[in-house]
Amino acid sequence: MKAWICLPMIALVLAGCAGKTAYRDSCANQLDAAWRELDLAKAEGFAGTVSYSKALSLLTAAKTQQQFEAYEGCTSKSERARFYIRESRAGR
Repeated sequence: MKAWICLPMIALVLAGCAGKTAYRDSCANQLDAAWRELDLAKAEGFAGTVSYSKALSLLTAAKTQQQFEAYEGCTSKSERARFYIRESRAGR
């Protein structure tokens, strides 16, 4: 009888853990790409632009979300940061 109670509980716990990993790879890949692009923008002299500052803030927030396993938000912020990096390199 205990097995019938424990088995659904174990399945529920495992399903909850699996749900947190949905955006894990995307988050890591987007963050890595964004940091590389940010370094290039800095090397090219675009570090003083407003878009560069926005991108840096977003990447900091994305890294924090990655640490707290909020991967979907991390991915979203990383993608927005990459947009601002492109804007920075375009001079906007």
